[in-house]
Formats: sequence, C-alpha cells, structure tokens
Amino acid sequence: MQSASLIECLWQSKDSLICLAPYAYQPTWIYTFLITMMVLSAVGLPFPEEATLVTVGILAYMGMHPKQYPPPFPGAPHVDPESAAIVAFLAVFSADFIIYGIGRMFGRKIFDLKPIKAVLSEENRVKIEEWTQKYGAYACGIFRFTPGLRFPGHLACGMLRFPAWKFGLIDGIAALVSVPTQILLLAYYGEDILKFLRQFKIALLCVIAVGVCYLLYKKYFAKKAEV
Repeated sequence: MQSASLIECLWQSKDSLICLAPYAYQPTWIYTFLITMMVLSAVGLPFPEEATLVTVGILAYMGMHPKQYPPPFPGAPHVDPESAAIVAFLAVFSADFIIYGIGRMFGRKIFDLKPIKAVLSEENRVKIEEWTQKYGAYACGIFRFTPGLRFPGHLACGMLRFPAWKFGLIDGIAALVSVPTQILLLAYYGEDILKFLRQFKIALLCVIAVGVCYLLYKKYFAKKAEV
C-alpha cells in the first residue's frame, strides 16, 4: 500500500475509495505498516508521518462501513480506530524517546555525523538551537508539531540533557494530542472530511503550487547569494 494510492483516491469520486478497501480488512498487516512508518518518520527519513496517519484513518473508516466497502468475507476483522490510535501513539512516543536517548548518550558530536548533516540544514540547526535556548525542555513539544525538525529537535533535547521525565511528559502530551486524533477524526468523520477535500481540491492544489514556487524561488536566490 502506498500513500500515492490514497491521495489518488481522495481526489476522485467516493466510489474510487473501494480500491483501498481490501487493506481495511488486514489489521495485522496495517498495524505492522503503521509501526514501521512511524519509526522511520521519527528517525528522520522522508516518510511524512501525517500521510501514514491519514491513510490508516481512512482504512479504519472503511472498515467501520462494511456495507459501503464490502469485506472479503462476512465478519472479517478490520482496522479498529482505537487500536490503530494506540499503536500509532506508542510507536511515535517510543521512537521519540529512543532518539532523545541517542542524543543524550552521544552529545553534540551526533550533529557532525554525515547522515545527520544530510537531513539537517544549517538553517534548521540554528532554529533548533534558538528554540531550545528560548523554551528549554518545552521545545520538545514544539518539535513534535514541526515536521522536519522532530528528529534533530529530539536529538538536541537529549544532547542538552533535559530531564528524561520532563521530555517524556511533554513529548507524550504532544504526541497524544497530535497522533491519535488524526486517525480518530478520519475514522469517525471520514465522509465529511473527504467531501471537504473534494470540494476544495482545486484551492488546495493552488496553495500547494504557490508554496512550491516560493520554495524554489527562495532556494534559487539562496544559491545565487552564495556564488
């Protein structure tokens, strides 16, 4: 299953979501997929956490509506919203805490490693240092809500040796607010959300296009200034 398949279905008619229906009745496989993708996202690989949560939320929605999305056989197990939400939260929180522990163990030299430099720009590194200095341990909550800064941000929290209990508490609350809610909202209000996406897909695509153009423009002039 790929996020692209979900996105393709979202922009089409409601009936096209049937293409994902078989996965809604493979809960064990989906929970394994969910854990894997949450861990990969947490360690900085370019797999958007939100895309995975949206995918699983839609699958849970389909599993709860067997008349609309028929199962392979009567009584087939399906992706359960509450179970998926718990699995996602535990996977994210565990991964965040492991990253914090790595930063605490290896210290500042972790940022000198080539794999870290490959995913962490100098601009983001400066931003992380500013936030950690300004907000202290509470910065870890900000990092949880900031894609692209989660991994290096949690490393920095460990590197600066913020108390483990404080990091766990703040990151846990932030993860509890942001992670399960995405799955549960889509599982229980999927029809309304998909209807909204279909109605405003042109506007959303325009916003995305403008954002991409801005980033390309900014990157072009940044390179020009370096020359």
